[in-house]
Amino acid sequence: MSCVGVFMLLFAACKKEAVSSGGTPTPVDTTTSAPPAAAFDINNINDTYESVVSFSNYTKWASYNVHDPSIKKFGDYYYCYSTDVGYGISVRSGLQIRKSKDLVEWTFVGWVFPSIPAKGAAYIKSLGGTPFDALWAPYVLKVGAEYRLYYSLSSAVGRLSCIGLATSSSPEGPWVEKDLVVTSPPDNTGSVQTNAIDPTVLTTASGEQYMYYGSGWDGIYVLKLDPATGLAASAGYKGKRIANRGFTNGAYNGNIEGPEVIYNPTLNKYYLFIAYDWLQTKYNTRVCRADNPEGPFYDYKGTDANTNVDHGPMITAPYQFAGHGGWQGISHCTVFTDDASNYYFASQARPVVNSFFMDLHVRKMFWTTDNWPVVSPERYAWEDNAVVSKDSIAGTWERIQLDYKVVPGYGNEQVNPDLQTAVSTTLAADGSITSGSSTGTWTYAAPWLQLSWSTGTTDKVFVQKGRDWENKKSTIIFSGLNNTGITVWGKKK
Repeated sequence: MSCVGVFMLLFAACKKEAVSSGGTPTPVDTTTSAPPAAAFDINNINDTYESVVSFSNYTKWASYNVHDPSIKKFGDYYYCYSTDVGYGISVRSGLQIRKSKDLVEWTFVGWVFPSIPAKGAAYIKSLGGTPFDALWAPYVLKVGAEYRLYYSLSSAVGRLSCIGLATSSSPEGPWVEKDLVVTSPPDNTGSVQTNAIDPTVLTTASGEQYMYYGSGWDGIYVLKLDPATGLAASAGYKGKRIANRGFTNGAYNGNIEGPEVIYNPTLNKYYLFIAYDWLQTKYNTRVCRADNPEGPFYDYKGTDANTNVDHGPMITAPYQFAGHGGWQGISHCTVFTDDASNYYFASQARPVVNSFFMDLHVRKMFWTTDNWPVVSPERYAWEDNAVVSKDSIAGTWERIQLDYKVVPGYGNEQVNPDLQTAVSTTLAADGSITSGSSTGTWTYAAPWLQLSWSTGTTDKVFVQKGRDWENKKSTIIFSGLNNTGITVWGKKK
C-alpha cells in the first residue's frame, strides 16, 4: 500500500514514508444530512474529480480517492474499506468505508476509526518512531457473527510497522481495536523480516486461517492465525516467506507487496496475487498458485514463487486504448465473489493525465482453460454474461499485449509507467487477422477466441460483453493469455 494526496507515500530503499501535503483539515460536521443527491448516471464517472476534491465533499467521493481496497459482500451490499487518502488535500485518518449494491454506484459510509488505533501507535512509539497519521491497506472478513478488520500502521523509521485487528457486530461499525497481530522492528536491528503491512486473510474449508502480508525487505509472508481470536496462533511469530522477486546488482527489481490470496473450490487451488513495482507508475499484478494455503506457490512457468526471480503471469499493468490518456498504478488488488460465485478483481487506478488522482476500478475476473485468472480490460458496468455470437467477432479491434521490462528501483527510478498501448487489429470474416505487419488466423468457439499468429504465438482469450469506458458506449471485449503466459486484452471498435 501507499498513497499520494493527503499523504504522499514514497518508497525509499524498500520503505514507505509519509509526507503531509497540507495542514490540519478544517473540522466538518458529519452529523447533518446531506441534500438529496442527483440521480446516478454512469456517464458522470470521470477519470479526474477536481469538483469534489474538497474534504467537505467527502460524501460525493463515491469511487474516487480509493487506494488499496478490500471489498466483501455482506448482506445486500458490497462494502469497500480503503487507505486514508485524498487528492491534494488533508483527510482524517481512520480508514474509509463505502458501500454499493451493484459495484458501480458507491456511497460513502464513513470511517472505521475516529483516530489512529492506540495499540498500534503505542508499539511504534515504544521503538522510537512516530506513527503516520494515516492507516493503510485494510482487510475485512466475517467470522460467524463477528466482522474483523485488519489495519496497517507504519512510520518514517524503516520497516517499523504493525498490523492490528479491530472487530464489530456490523460492517459499518462501531469498531473496537483488539490487539496487534504481527509487528516488524526497525530495519537497523539486523533482523530479517518483511514489512508488517498489507494484510489479507484466508479461511480454509476446514476452518484454519492464514494471514499473508508484506512489502519490500523480504517479500511476502504467511502467518497462521487462531480462528477463535483472529490473532497469531503463536504470539510473537512473524511467519515464513512464501514469495519473492528478482534482483539486479543485489537490489530488488522493484517493490513487492500487497498480497491477496483466494481459494477457488472448483479448481481446488489457492491463488496468490502480488503487486510489483512503484505504486504511482509501473504498479502491476502477478499471480501464482498452490495446492496448499502455506504453499509452495508456483508461477506460470512452474517456478516456486519464493525464488529470487520475477514471476508471472502479469494480469494487470499500465495500459492505453486509443483516444485516451491511459491508466497506470493498477494493482494492490482485492478479489471477491458475488452471490452467484462470479469473480471480481478491484484495485485503484491512476489516470495518466494526472496520476495523483486515485479511482476505484472493479473488473470481472475469469479463468482460462488451464486454470489461470485473467481480468477484464474494462471496468464492470452491469454487463450480462450472455454468450457473444460468432457473427459479432469480425471487425476492427484494439489489442493490447501486456509486455514488461525491468527498471530496477522505486519512485526515483520508475518514473515512466511503461504504458502498454493498443494496436489496431482486424479480424476479417474469412478468418484472417491483420495487425500492422503481423498476420494470422482466428477461430471462435464461444466464449473462447483463438488468435493464431504467423510467428507461432497463440492468444486464447475469453470474449464478453462490456462497456467501452473510453468512449462511453457498449462493446465487446476480450481477455486471456497467449501460449507464453503473457496477458492479451482487446476491445472492439
